[in-house]
Amino acid sequence: MRYLTLLASLMCMALSVNAAKADRRVAFVVGNGSYKNVAQLPNPPIDAKAMASTLRNVGFEVIEGSNLSRDQMTEKLLDFGRKAQGSDIALFYYAGHGIAVGGTNYLLPVDADIKSEMDVKLGAAINIDLTLDQTMGDAKVKLVFLDACRDNPFAAKIKSNSATRSVNVQSGLAEMKSGEGTLIAFATGPGQTALDGQEGNNSPFTRALIDNITKPGIEIQQAMTSVRAQVNEETRKGQLPWGHTNLTGSVYLNQAPTTQVANAAPTASGIVPAAAGSSDGVELEYWRSVKESNKPEELNAYLTAYPSGQFKALALARLAAIKSGPSTATRTLNAGVDPATFTDEATQVTEDQIGLDKTQRRDVQRRLTGLGFDTKQTGVFSDDTRVVIKRWQAARGYPSSGYLNKFQHKALISEVVAAPATASDTSQKAARRSASAPQGSAPAPAPQHRSNPGDAAGAAFVGGVVGGMMGGMFRR
Repeated sequence: MRYLTLLASLMCMALSVNAAKADRRVAFVVGNGSYKNVAQLPNPPIDAKAMASTLRNVGFEVIEGSNLSRDQMTEKLLDFGRKAQGSDIALFYYAGHGIAVGGTNYLLPVDADIKSEMDVKLGAAINIDLTLDQTMGDAKVKLVFLDACRDNPFAAKIKSNSATRSVNVQSGLAEMKSGEGTLIAFATGPGQTALDGQEGNNSPFTRALIDNITKPGIEIQQAMTSVRAQVNEETRKGQLPWGHTNLTGSVYLNQAPTTQVANAAPTASGIVPAAAGSSDGVELEYWRSVKESNKPEELNAYLTAYPSGQFKALALARLAAIKSGPSTATRTLNAGVDPATFTDEATQVTEDQIGLDKTQRRDVQRRLTGLGFDTKQTGVFSDDTRVVIKRWQAARGYPSSGYLNKFQHKALISEVVAAPATASDTSQKAARRSASAPQGSAPAPAPQHRSNPGDAAGAAFVGGVVGGMMGGMFRR
């Protein structure tokens, strides 16, 4: 009986552990750009595709769509609402046109044709507040990212058809307050407009989200601080993301380091230190996420979290190396390299944009091996190859992500790779072997340009027979 009780207890513990690990994550990701009645936006579908891929990598079930009509958006939202019920994390991402009328925000399907305020309120656009309440209302954590703060394309029409009474039509989106357990993030501040970015690339806001929100060990509010800094810097202070949060605990989109204590009391500096009893595995995972970074703030964040950590000396050495800049040898290698190579961080998206086929990937691996960064030449970028790419990037002073962008790829193929040994090299080695052979021994035969495996086998057979005969004669 005692054994049965123990077995039952173990089974319950196992089920509890599995339930803790298998938190349910659901995301709605849509990018609308091919508008029928207003100017088109080239980048939102690209943004949505990249965001969907990023979220799937950290365990989200993604309801994804691009260039959706009103009916198609409604269908996707209904699907999202069903799947998000009772979820641990529900995430809503939208890129495209959005408008604010009378202080309420609306998203625009690609078939929207709005001529008046009445068109908006009767359903030509999608009310964000109602949508979030209906689809995500009972999720434990609700994350909302709106890259939709572009100029209102229907503003002039709405104003001109509302002469009988005043109507408030804003540029960008209006301010929104988050409910309990919710984080809302806009690409820019209330009433301001955001940039769409260069055609065929991600917007500054979406690129910053992809770069930061799923980093191992980074809490979502800490990640959003990095997002704001990155967008502000990239747009030269022309755009500053804005948000409102009412989260009641720490939220990590990358599961690895969640064993840290979420409710630790802040220190005088306002920074929550790592838990005193946290496992070595948490610190190791944190260190792995920043050890090849070229950003001092990320290394300093590790030192702040682990002031006496086991990798403190390495972090300080890395900071010193960043401060002093690349070595003389590296500076020589990097002569003539596009300056953007040192600043533009590569991602899966930027690598996909290069369009490397299997032969070109194998060439990348061959070049890395030739430069002393050994990797198997398979034509597939495995985890091992990603580690090698990061080592090469760190050695050159490039942002080390393990992925390539067009600048880094160009820099790599411009480096001189060690060539295989030539025929003359082989002859010289043979001559050296001959010179060092003991006196009285026969010189090694010169290498032939052509060889026949059959001839070689025959020669070996005859040599063996003759050797046996000669040995027998001397024994007699």
